Amino acid sequence: MRVDLKTEQNSFVLRQVALLLESENNRLHARIAKLVEELARMKGGDPGSIQRELESLRELLERRDQALFGDSSEKRPRTGPPPSDGRPSQKGHGPTPQLSLPVEEVIHSLDARDLVCPKCGREEPSEIAGQYETSEEVTVVERHFVIRKHLQKKYRCRCNAHIETAPGPQKLQPGARYSVDFAIEVAADKYLDHAPLERQVRIMARQGLVVTSQTLWDQTQALAGLLTPTYEGGIGKVLEAPVIGAVEAYWRLMGRKVETENKRWWAWCIRGPNGVAFRILDSRSKKAAGEILQGYSGTVMADGYGVYAALAKKGSTFVLANCWSHVRRKFWEIRENDPKPCQEILDLIGELFAVEKLVAADAPESVRLELLADLRQRLSRPLVQRIGNWAAEQNPLPKSGLGRAIDYMKRLWPGLIKFLDAPRIPLHNNGTESALRGPVVGRKNFYGARSRRGTEAAAIFYTLFERAKALHIEPKAYLRAIVRNALANPGALTLPANFTPTA
Repeated sequence: MRVDLKTEQNSFVLRQVALLLESENNRLHARIAKLVEELARMKGGDPGSIQRELESLRELLERRDQALFGDSSEKRPRTGPPPSDGRPSQKGHGPTPQLSLPVEEVIHSLDARDLVCPKCGREEPSEIAGQYETSEEVTVVERHFVIRKHLQKKYRCRCNAHIETAPGPQKLQPGARYSVDFAIEVAADKYLDHAPLERQVRIMARQGLVVTSQTLWDQTQALAGLLTPTYEGGIGKVLEAPVIGAVEAYWRLMGRKVETENKRWWAWCIRGPNGVAFRILDSRSKKAAGEILQGYSGTVMADGYGVYAALAKKGSTFVLANCWSHVRRKFWEIRENDPKPCQEILDLIGELFAVEKLVAADAPESVRLELLADLRQRLSRPLVQRIGNWAAEQNPLPKSGLGRAIDYMKRLWPGLIKFLDAPRIPLHNNGTESALRGPVVGRKNFYGARSRRGTEAAAIFYTLFERAKALHIEPKAYLRAIVRNALANPGALTLPANFTPTA
């Protein structure tokens, strides 16, 4: 009997399949180990080297299994005591307050057949004024499309020499049939909520609008042209910060017209207190990194990718700091294979993060930096010394997971300790990686772009939406303000500092 794992719903069948797969996996592991041992002996290897090779192979297989079937979260399990007040742990959660939703009152009255008293039989019982039994429900009013016909009045002077016409609505381009708000909705659905244009076409068809994906793309193209000045100006604002984060993820270029192009492009992201900026470039090279950093002078927080270190050494004006979260991740990924040493280092790194949390994030910047500088000298510096001593005491196999993780930490050590002497430098680059999540999710949903212009449009929209989210601005309202301002004042920049929400 053939079992289709994509559609099979019977839990017993799926459990049996899983057991069979596990048994076959174990058999293959043993077979591989035996073949590796025989090959090493044929090459004249000594028993010690054979054992090390087998241990390395076992570790790689276990890590592969963990990646395929294990929990992908990096959160550590909570081991704290249960509630001390004797109450059972709460299951689920209560109703979420919906403070931003408008409230509509719907009054319910009795039907005519119910206006008879069941006790005495009298009809039409009197209503108790102002008394209601109240309940709430959250409902949905479905989006719908309308054709809005604009009638622009005409005025004529008595001299018959001049006729004046009342102004009409703003248009993305002369004669455009679709409104500015329609184009903003399309762009937000794609680059904010990650809905491909073809999926939007199907949704709109269910709501009564017949449209093509090419039409939707034309709307985003027209918007992107208006947004370009604000996009470019925003990149400059990010690069004014004394400390920024940098990270990159791959992007795909597709389509028949780009067969000669490099299909694997890269979304480069920088993030600072003034927002987020993206460029999507055709390589992951030092030249591409220089293009996004644009001669930046300050501190760049990054992971261990060698391009940043190479660029910093080549006469660049920026200082490179490295991320403790990436170091922690290396040990977290191998914790099943080397539990004792990994637990020790994870605890030490966890204490570093705990020190950072002692300073309230919403404190005034001058106060926060002063407190952070003091805590890092008194608490973080001894912790970093203990981490360095721990790494020096370890003697793992060089090619083992633990050996590679320790080597990664040692290689980045000068950049990892930069935060001790500069309170503005964060301990990690998590904020920048979070900003990169939008393009990554979008890439998974619509696979990338089909042209160079598509990569440029994606960089523009992701920059503006992620900037708004990072600065706690409603993204669609920010985009609407930029577009309205650009239509009224061509070439105008609408940066967050001068952003005013519009109705």
